[in-house]
Amino acid sequence: MKREFQKMLKDKGRTELPRVLIAAAECAPLAKTGGLADVVGTLPKALSGLGIDARVIMPLHKVIKDKYGDRIEHMFYFYVNLGWRTQYAGIEKLVLDGVTIYLVDSEFYFGGPIYRGGDPEGEQYAFFDRAVLDCIPNLDFAPDVIHCNDWHTAMIPMLAKTQYGAPQNGIKYLLTIHNIKYQGQYGFEYVRDLLGVDSKYYTPEFMELNGCADFMKAGCVFADRINTVSPSYAEEIKTSYYGEGLEGILNARSHELTGIINGIDKTVFNPHTDPVLPACYDKGHLNGKKECKRYLQLSMGLEQREDAPIVAMVTRMTEQKGFDLVVRMLDELMEYNDMQFMLLGSGDENYESFMRCAEDRYKGRLCAYIGYSDKLSHLVYAGSDFYLMPSRFEPCGISQMIAMRYGSVPIVRETGGLRDTVIPYNQFTGEGNGFTFADFNAHLMKDAVLRALDAYKTPEVMNGLVRSAMEADFGFEKSAEEYAKLYIWML
Repeated sequence: MKREFQKMLKDKGRTELPRVLIAAAECAPLAKTGGLADVVGTLPKALSGLGIDARVIMPLHKVIKDKYGDRIEHMFYFYVNLGWRTQYAGIEKLVLDGVTIYLVDSEFYFGGPIYRGGDPEGEQYAFFDRAVLDCIPNLDFAPDVIHCNDWHTAMIPMLAKTQYGAPQNGIKYLLTIHNIKYQGQYGFEYVRDLLGVDSKYYTPEFMELNGCADFMKAGCVFADRINTVSPSYAEEIKTSYYGEGLEGILNARSHELTGIINGIDKTVFNPHTDPVLPACYDKGHLNGKKECKRYLQLSMGLEQREDAPIVAMVTRMTEQKGFDLVVRMLDELMEYNDMQFMLLGSGDENYESFMRCAEDRYKGRLCAYIGYSDKLSHLVYAGSDFYLMPSRFEPCGISQMIAMRYGSVPIVRETGGLRDTVIPYNQFTGEGNGFTFADFNAHLMKDAVLRALDAYKTPEVMNGLVRSAMEADFGFEKSAEEYAKLYIWML
């Protein structure tokens, strides 16, 4: 145990590290739609390395049954009262890569999509939250901390403290906000029907927002501690521009709000050992990266040119990800600069159509792969020279960390976790590991891309940037240490 942890525990009058139950809607590699799953899948393994027993509880989605059904162990079952409904809930167990994962089984709620959308999605996760609290007394694990993630599990602290006589055995509740834009807002009568929440809580003091019952707000009010996924985002969401209506409660609890930057699994994302790549490499031996670039160009129909820098994006094509800026400036960049552009992603139909037409206009210089391929994403990170993330907002961002791990120099807007992870290049001192722009403005994005393309013309400058990017350590071990301190502080 780290000496720092020992001192913190001694101050708390404890000798053992806290036991943690991480509650989430998804977890990689079992079920994944976004970055939340990556965090939930990586954090418990990193905490284990620090001596903390951290386990996961999540729904038993159909995709998990299909892939891991023969490895799942049934533990027990019970019935959940959800308003006038009584629904079966089974508790199953799966041990994967040394991590214990409890799975809440309900064919009715989780036999289809991970997220059903609208009111059905609210009912899905109201059931899950109730099932988590109902199962704890019979679980073969007694958590000290329940770590909730996003709105899908944000009602757990409120239910525990208003309906279960919490604190149950001294359990503390942490809420991590991965993206404050999605809050789970439903009608008061609907929530009263599902969860029996007393009408006195349907006020701005507790869970009312915009005339709705807001699950995320309830979590922000009742959790013992709140955190989000980067220090900059923790400050941003206290403002009206980023706070999505929750800036009031977050400012009121600012002394209990922290930001912990996410990390990546360095064993999964490792250009030195990645089996997907045609050639492996590290920061001291970059010939393999050149081979990856040639292979990417060949396989994606781009001209075989080492002197043409590749600017890449692996992204959801949405307004949040700054795609308006890309649409505004892509033609100017392609017409007046000797560069190539590689897109891997999908999203809004208008953006997809724009990129398909752009591919037709710039055959051999631009590839728009509409869809997603995990293997191809690794090749894009490895084969590209620059990685573009012009996000309107970005709570943390994982892609820029992966890109840097593979030596693709980031070009990002200074927001959220992008600001915390990318150091602007200083042409006078040679310091920095990427290129940045401050305001959400298409011309500023274009200027940042042009500065990057200019740096590419000088090999020693470009090689220095690649090495600086690859030297940045974004392993989850650092994040896990910060979470461990937070858990101990909460005891």
